[in-house]
Amino acid sequence: MLPAFATLLLCQLAGEAIVRAAILPVPGPVVGMMILCALMVARAPLPGELGDTADGILKHLSLLFVPAGVGVVQQLDRLGQDGIRLVAVVIVSTVIALAVTALVFAALAKALGTDDLSGGQDDGA
Repeated sequence: MLPAFATLLLCQLAGEAIVRAAILPVPGPVVGMMILCALMVARAPLPGELGDTADGILKHLSLLFVPAGVGVVQQLDRLGQDGIRLVAVVIVSTVIALAVTALVFAALAKALGTDDLSGGQDDGA
């Protein structure tokens, strides 16, 4: 478990270093996940228990939201001042993300020749 956990942390650390060095507007852990994904695609020698370790972390994912909750409580005055704007931004960004996802899915379905988005079910008409 320790080598697998170290691998996860090293990927995150590498992501943080790349983001800070290149001044990218992306969180370091996201870049770290891309590094881990690239290592997996390249079939690099990774610890065998990496999946079990990741599953163990995911089982306790709710604990990772405690710091975020504390941050929200610490900023309640700002939330009161800008709450309506924050809610609007969250709603608009969610709608944009859903629209982009749908457009990308439709484009990929068309490119792959699977324009039938009904799941291949025939209604008998």
